Amino acid sequence: MAVPKRKMSRSNTRTRRSQWKASRPVLVNCPRCRDPKQPHVACPNCGTYNNRQVVNPA
Repeated sequence: MAVPKRKMSRSNTRTRRSQWKASRPVLVNCPRCRDPKQPHVACPNCGTYNNRQVVNPA
């Protein structure tokens, strides 16, 4: 297995880890109930996807 020859400095480690940001999820409005939902996913509020009822909302 590969092992690093030298210890990585704190600034190099922190520079590399600065790219680990989480991105916020993309939201669109449901065409039926206008609630925000993720695209290409059934609406959790009304249970529709592609203008069809696919899930019974709880």
